[in-house]
Amino acid sequence: MLSLLTEHPLFCALILILLDLGLWRLISSRGSEWKLLVRVLIFALFSIVLFNEGLNPMEPAPWADNVPLHLAATGLQIGWWLFGARTLTVLIGAVMMQRVGHTGRLLQDLLGAVIFLIAIIAALAYVLDLPVKGVLATSGALAIIVGLALQSTLSDVFSGIVLNTTKPYQLDDWISIDGTEGRVTDIDWRATRLQTSQGSMAVIPNSLAAKAKIINFSRPSNMFGVSVSVPVSPHARPSSVIEALERAMQGCRQLLDTPAPSVSLKSSASGGAEYEISGFVASMGEKRVVRNQLFDLAYRHLQASGVNLLSSNETSAAPQLSRPRALLESSPIFSTLREEEKDTFSQNMTLQTFRAGETILAGGEVSDHLFIIESGVVSVTLKRHGAPLESGRMGPGEVIGEAGILSDTALPADFSAKTFCALYRIEKSYLKPCLDARHDIHDAMQALLDFRLHKAQSLTEETPVVAPKRGFLQWLRNRV
Repeated sequence: MLSLLTEHPLFCALILILLDLGLWRLISSRGSEWKLLVRVLIFALFSIVLFNEGLNPMEPAPWADNVPLHLAATGLQIGWWLFGARTLTVLIGAVMMQRVGHTGRLLQDLLGAVIFLIAIIAALAYVLDLPVKGVLATSGALAIIVGLALQSTLSDVFSGIVLNTTKPYQLDDWISIDGTEGRVTDIDWRATRLQTSQGSMAVIPNSLAAKAKIINFSRPSNMFGVSVSVPVSPHARPSSVIEALERAMQGCRQLLDTPAPSVSLKSSASGGAEYEISGFVASMGEKRVVRNQLFDLAYRHLQASGVNLLSSNETSAAPQLSRPRALLESSPIFSTLREEEKDTFSQNMTLQTFRAGETILAGGEVSDHLFIIESGVVSVTLKRHGAPLESGRMGPGEVIGEAGILSDTALPADFSAKTFCALYRIEKSYLKPCLDARHDIHDAMQALLDFRLHKAQSLTEETPVVAPKRGFLQWLRNRV
């Protein structure tokens, strides 16, 4: 085998080309550095074999009297130009990937096309000894014809160059192009691909994207705007509405403190007034959840302030309920009580207020009463590794102290007033007989207690420590 390679170096050069193609496909994409090193090494060996045999790619192939050998040498010389162009393209691509990442892929492809074009013209001029001027003139005329036929495609290509140069968006950015919103998954020579929130793929030509209005939600990074519009009656006092919406805003922990969220009056007319809660969240995935939570909190806090959302079919003759009675009506735990039972319950509820920062129920304290939040925001804090951790915030209609009522135990959390809070208190001596008689209310309260205990355990339990991997390389590093 060795003698065959030494006696027929052209055959050896052909084997090197096939070996390069095979190894390029066999080596995984994770070993990109190895792939690059192998390609450069094989190209160097290929060049040595050709020059050692007297095949100079800058000159026509020898052995003109031996047609098969002449054709084989010509093919290998042309292959040297193409092989060199491919190796140079891969080297440039590796350098560009380190500097600009995937956003430079379009420029890399265009540069690779130019390099291959130069290599083909050089091979025609040097190896085939064709007149370069005639080749360029022919290729120029052909380029004009092709350019006119592919005018829209070329517009996409050059628009793609502009987009990659100015970088209004990059991969994984959340953007909106003429109302089409999604995450950028790919930017190639023709189009930009977006994955929408519905999971579908939107393909937008680069020429359209370059002319369109682009909104990039990912810049600045780690800060995504979210807003909720709340329509209310025009007769509601603005200060009362704004105060209620500010409490709703403080009840949402996902809103970033900086920039600070805000409440503003967007518009006011005889048909109603529109207020807006606006703020920022840390990730795009939180926007939908936070928007839904803000609207629910706004509804509850507005209702606690005696303000209802604007409705086209409001009934002016609706019965006016007392606030304790209205709380029982809207409570998911006590809503199953009969009307006369709710009336009796509401007469045994006493109002208690807390200033911001005051403790409502300390962690470890067994409560002999149940609180129903009438208005305000209550902060729930746990201890994790000895440091306080805010695990949640509560608003109107939610209850505190169910552990002491059901099982004479205490929750490990501190309940404190984040804003001024008003709570209605129901004594255990009055509530216990009701729970014994109404199993549906008992079960609902027990499910709430189980959920809170499980959440407290999941937030405070120790995270398992992953043991470091030990092997020969780690042992060698430790010794060095």
